[in-house]
Amino acid sequence: MKRFGFRSLRNEMTDKLGDSLNARLAAQAAAMSDEEKFSFAGFDPSEAERGGYSGYSYWRATLRVFFQSKVAVFFLLLMVALLLFTFIQPYLPNQKDPLLIHNDQWGLPLNNLPPSEEFWFGTNAIGQDLWSRIWSGTRTSLYIGFSVAAVEAVVGILVGVLWGYVRKLDFFFTELYNVLDNIPQTLLLILISYLLKPGVSTIIFALSLTGWLGMARFIRNQIIIIRDRDYNLASRCLGVSTGRIIVKNLLPYLVSVITMRMALAIPSAIGNEVFVTYIGIGLPLDTPSLGNLIQTGRSLMTVASLRYQLFFPVAVLAAITISFYIIGNAFADAADPKNHVK
Repeated sequence: MKRFGFRSLRNEMTDKLGDSLNARLAAQAAAMSDEEKFSFAGFDPSEAERGGYSGYSYWRATLRVFFQSKVAVFFLLLMVALLLFTFIQPYLPNQKDPLLIHNDQWGLPLNNLPPSEEFWFGTNAIGQDLWSRIWSGTRTSLYIGFSVAAVEAVVGILVGVLWGYVRKLDFFFTELYNVLDNIPQTLLLILISYLLKPGVSTIIFALSLTGWLGMARFIRNQIIIIRDRDYNLASRCLGVSTGRIIVKNLLPYLVSVITMRMALAIPSAIGNEVFVTYIGIGLPLDTPSLGNLIQTGRSLMTVASLRYQLFFPVAVLAAITISFYIIGNAFADAADPKNHVK
């Protein structure tokens, strides 16, 4: 009973305070004139523009975060310098033909000469200049790497997005993936090398046949994670087309992971070219490539005076692989909105 009486007293006091406050507000409103009650607020166009536009740019913020990494900037400069020199090297003065065999005054080949002022990286077993062959091989391997990575990006992203977003295609792409993924890549490369003429186009075709599977599976898994989020459901309810949802809602979210996969695909393709040449089904010997040069240098490892024929192409391959790996990871981190949006 006492508890009930206290609650009633509290309610009564609250009602009295509310009535008193309402009466006071009514008295103040009655004392104000119509001009005081209805007055326009000030409007400043510059303030409205400043509040409605933040000046934020996704790509500018991404580049700002990327260039804050000194290690990534160093390897970016190294990669740019390496690429530029690789493609302008044939046009520099006093450069030798990578296929030309150099002979002495008696007509004998200048074979296995150590690095000197004339032959900066020495010569190989038949008297060809290793300096020009290494840069010619680097151009060939980079062309193969970029071509395979481009095919992997286009096909992998397209198949991965459709595989993950369009539920009706899930069964078809899953079975296709299972069939192609269970074919050994080495066996496929051997069959293609026997069916087609050995060359750069054959290597690109062979590496591209199944190279897109990893990218497609990766993109599919990422799409499944984000396809049913609220903004995608809202877009579907508003009647937005599937293509527009993929381009505007899904792919921008995957910029960082796609960038990382692309950066790793280029050195991976170059490594695959080195591997297939190592097992004897790569490019012909008259086509300089890092794979051919490394294969030739590997056979000379037991001769101490000829190991330079392996060290130089391996150093170039290591510089390319490490640079792409570090640049790709740094740019992927910078492209992640969580790392630079405050």
